[in-house]
Order: sequence, then structure tokens, then C-alpha cells
Amino acid sequence: MAVEPHKHCPICGTPIPLNELVCSPDCQKVWDNRINQTKRSRLILFAVIVIFIIVWAYMTLMR
Repeated sequence: MAVEPHKHCPICGTPIPLNELVCSPDCQKVWDNRINQTKRSRLILFAVIVIFIIVWAYMTLMR
């Protein structure tokens, strides 16, 4: 009684074939929202770091 190779949907945990990312269009929407939120968070973090470096450089060089 061997189980076919599979993985699980990262959203709901349903078993899916290896070549699938998610199990349904509803899970695909949730997955896309998570990806977009991650991209947005990274962009905001990058902007905060750049602003911090600019302020630090200004404060250091304008003594």
C-alpha cells in the first residue's frame, strides 16, 4: 500500500500533485494575496532602510 508522490496545498493542506502549486482557484487567490503582501512588505522595508541611510549620511557629513 504505497502512497503516490504528492505534496500538500500551502493554504489548506489538501494533497495535490507535485506539479501543482495550490489545489483550487480560491487557494490561488489567497496565495497571490500573500505573495503581493510579501512584496509590498519588502519594498517598504527597503525604503525605510534607504531613508535611514540617507538621514545617517546627512547627519554624519553635515556636522
